[in-house]
Amino acid sequence: MVDAAHPDAIVTDPPYGETSLDWDVWVEGWLADAARATSNLWCFGSFRMFMEHVAEFRAAGWKLAQDTVWEKHNGSGFHADRFKRVHEFAVQFYRGEWGALHNEPPTTPDAIKRVVRTKTRPTQMGAIDKAPFTSVDGGDRLMRSVIRLRSMHGKAINETEKPVKLAQLYVASSVPVGGTVVDLFAGSCSTGVAARQLGRRAVLFEKRESQCEKAANRLEAETEQPLDFDFGGAA
Repeated sequence: MVDAAHPDAIVTDPPYGETSLDWDVWVEGWLADAARATSNLWCFGSFRMFMEHVAEFRAAGWKLAQDTVWEKHNGSGFHADRFKRVHEFAVQFYRGEWGALHNEPPTTPDAIKRVVRTKTRPTQMGAIDKAPFTSVDGGDRLMRSVIRLRSMHGKAINETEKPVKLAQLYVASSVPVGGTVVDLFAGSCSTGVAARQLGRRAVLFEKRESQCEKAANRLEAETEQPLDFDFGGAA
């Protein structure tokens, strides 16, 4: 069923399987299903989750591409004798050749004006002569791998809802305009909303009927909005 959608990528937030809650149960076999559908996967998770299921990722042929960190404004630590956890990972995996995938790394403008300078290389770069090179200061830069965004605490319709602005990053970087993204654990439909705002198609799967109804209502109420990122943790 998933492969029939011919998605450019899967962006999904599976149950981590770290608690005894009835909705937090790891789904066996989903990584193999995902591998039959696409070669590009963005998966949310905790470090514990990825460590416990690394063999399943490998068995399905998934190779690690990169990892990013979502830093929340608050956390939900379950232990009083450890650091308060205020982050989650979003990790990209791929199959086949990396160059065959759609990949558009997100950029963000620097606070300073773009300036092109001629400099000499520092000695730690292995060059001790005075041969000049061109350095571009300011302008667009690759986005940092640690992304600061407020969580959906107090506003979520799903227990582990991700901000739409966060989902936009992964959809925009891995799915071309007009392309298709699949979310196997759609929950509150953040991936679907992000896809609609970015001009992509979305195929969403969610087994809980109550979540499907809420997600459908959310999509119906959604209107086109410009791509707008806020990394300052503002309300």
